[in-house]
Amino acid sequence: MKTIGIGFIGAGDIANLHAEAIHDLKGAKLIGLWNRTPEKAKSKAEQFGCRTYGSVKELLADADIDAVFVLTNMETHCEYTIQAAQAGKHVLVEKPAASNSAQLEQMQVAVQNAGVQCMPVHNYIYEPGIERAKSMIVDGKLGDIVQFYMMYNIHHADEIRARYPGVIRQILTHHSYTMLYLAGEPKMVSCFKNTVDDRIAPQENVAMANIQMQNGSLSHLCASFANDDHSGDPWTCIIKVIGTHGSTRYSYRDFVINHRNGAHSQTYENYPESIKNTATYFINRVVRLGERPLSSLQDAITCQKIIEACELSAEKGIHVNLSN
Repeated sequence: MKTIGIGFIGAGDIANLHAEAIHDLKGAKLIGLWNRTPEKAKSKAEQFGCRTYGSVKELLADADIDAVFVLTNMETHCEYTIQAAQAGKHVLVEKPAASNSAQLEQMQVAVQNAGVQCMPVHNYIYEPGIERAKSMIVDGKLGDIVQFYMMYNIHHADEIRARYPGVIRQILTHHSYTMLYLAGEPKMVSCFKNTVDDRIAPQENVAMANIQMQNGSLSHLCASFANDDHSGDPWTCIIKVIGTHGSTRYSYRDFVINHRNGAHSQTYENYPESIKNTATYFINRVVRLGERPLSSLQDAITCQKIIEACELSAEKGIHVNLSN
């Protein structure tokens, strides 16, 4: 088995989960990383047991690297994805995959011209429970899909909330691509947002979107950094798909460990496992076998249009028609 060499562009918190996935995966090796802060790059390289590069150009010139993980801030995803594609490297890019739809379209052209694969980190859809739900929908076991719900209520500490984007970009992005995967294409978007205690940060920390789908079904997406849900059967992070012949559910609360993990006060094990599943699928199926990702850059473009429609709807107080 050929060893698939991986390089990291960026070494923030999410790199820990991706590195762990690579370390546990037979036939994969993290060759090295670059980070804009050299001290952090050195520290993470020691932690991961890999080398560092002085520049992105140096990393992309390494023939031992077959694919790169773009793990930097959203504003640089387009630039680094295009550079990696032009260097002949396959790309896994963290979400949101870019700042706007135009950048995603530029990335798509670069990837197609280079003949490489680019897989957005749409991690929920690589979870076994979501794969089973997708199979049930495709096989018609749920009948016609009538309703889709995705709810998220996880309190984030003030310092984390202040440096994150608002929940529309940070969380409804997840909701949108999961909805696309399970419920189909959107037609009309209506969104509301709120900032609880804007002295901490001006960006919204609660948002809700109602979406009419092209097939006539309805979706509701909700996200909050302002609170946890402490009630029975809490809506910590929950997905429901309801059809005419059946329904299915996915919940973070099914696997919980009582210690902090990143921004979360508890470890909702589905989250780190979904990141590892994503990295594993990318290396074993996309890079090694040449299969297509479960979610493409075209899906990322549609997802970005949903997010931009949510922002416009919330700002203007209007329904936004995505069919135009």
